[in-house]
Amino acid sequence: MAKIAAEPVPVLTEAMLRRLDRPGPRYTSYPTADRFVEAFGPAEYAQALAQRASGATVGGKPPLSLYIHIPFCESVCYYCACNKVITKHHDKAAEYLDVLTQEVALHTAVLGHGQAVSQLHLGGGTPTFLSDDELTRLMAMLREAFRLAPGAEISIEVDPRTATPERLQHFAALGFNRLSFGVQDFDADVQKAVHRVQPFDSVQALMQSARALGYESINADLIYGLPRQTPESFARTIAQVAELRPDRIALYSYAHLPQRFKPQRRIIVEQLPPPEHRVKMLGGAIAGFIAQGYTYIGMDHFALPGDALAAAKRQGRLHRNFQGYSTQPDCDLIALGVSAIGRMGATYSQNAKTIDEYYDAVRQGQFPTVRGLALSRDDLVRRAVVMALMCQGRLDFESIELAHLIKMRDYFKAELDDLAELQSLGLCELRADGVQVTATGWYFVRAVAMVFDRHLRADQVRERFSRII
Repeated sequence: MAKIAAEPVPVLTEAMLRRLDRPGPRYTSYPTADRFVEAFGPAEYAQALAQRASGATVGGKPPLSLYIHIPFCESVCYYCACNKVITKHHDKAAEYLDVLTQEVALHTAVLGHGQAVSQLHLGGGTPTFLSDDELTRLMAMLREAFRLAPGAEISIEVDPRTATPERLQHFAALGFNRLSFGVQDFDADVQKAVHRVQPFDSVQALMQSARALGYESINADLIYGLPRQTPESFARTIAQVAELRPDRIALYSYAHLPQRFKPQRRIIVEQLPPPEHRVKMLGGAIAGFIAQGYTYIGMDHFALPGDALAAAKRQGRLHRNFQGYSTQPDCDLIALGVSAIGRMGATYSQNAKTIDEYYDAVRQGQFPTVRGLALSRDDLVRRAVVMALMCQGRLDFESIELAHLIKMRDYFKAELDDLAELQSLGLCELRADGVQVTATGWYFVRAVAMVFDRHLRADQVRERFSRII
């Protein structure tokens, strides 16, 4: 087997990090979800499904992916920006599964049974809020409606506080082959400040159990910028995570938006780390994980060299969807459950954001779509550009021109001119045949992609997004 080259350490100066510390989208889609409109509703979503069913899509049917949103949590984490329902009443889950079953039936009525699925993900909320019997029921229902393809990625987000080795064994028996543990931070003071206490030893025991059970990939989520975090305390968390040796690591920047997310109002603003500390945390995390042999995948993901995600990066096969970086080709994504966001053909859609609205729509035999977007020709061109930069770190003019019948230097004259600043920072190189993101620029790739975002260029309102740093 050929030896995999060590990951180069980027040249990251504090001056560069400060200059790039501004809000920006994560580009799990383009256009981003904040651009969805209410004019796209159940009828438009049904039409997009029907086009897939009839094969009337450009380039034939893409693979199919499923996302199921389980909104319930027993307690609130103060940093959380997810759509959730805080309750200790587990009987609510049975009613939710009843409605999910009805929503799936609405889809199979259009698509037919047995559509092949290459990727399935349970997110939340806390999917492990469901009991073992309820998860068994959910997976049986999905397998009856869809056909999970051989080698399909089947993943579940796990709250270490609601999991045991026995539960992990049950998940494996149900077909789950990938786990994502919500770690965030191991420092006791930080955990208390965000109302999420989970000792290192308990996560370590679960990680060891997962390895013994043969899970293909184990992910750990981390957040920097939380209250009471310091560069020193976060460095200790980085070392502990490296000791656990997860196959993948997702490192997110905390976005403090209390006006949008009510739980964040419980965070004491004075305890949030200042910008210069956030910069040191990010730089320290990047250096720490690379020193431990991890490959930087892009934006907020790391992976061990032997993981499929690292292999996809080396081979230029990275893709990006609403769950982040993926090895899967561009998929049509059926999103099930309250607030879930999906993609079908050249459209995006989002389900009702409250349980009552979601229940009412489905029980009336209607898709619970409350907003979405039918992409324009310009959206499709820019999506191709943004995703090429986000996933391959390179924009090839000829491929875009042939696919979309445009002249890049004419169509994007203003954007290419604006790349001069990022080129001066050493983040990208503008060449005759395209744009190349540099090794250092890869760590700030969304700053490069933002240049091509028509919506951002039009309104310059960015405070709805997390900060790049």
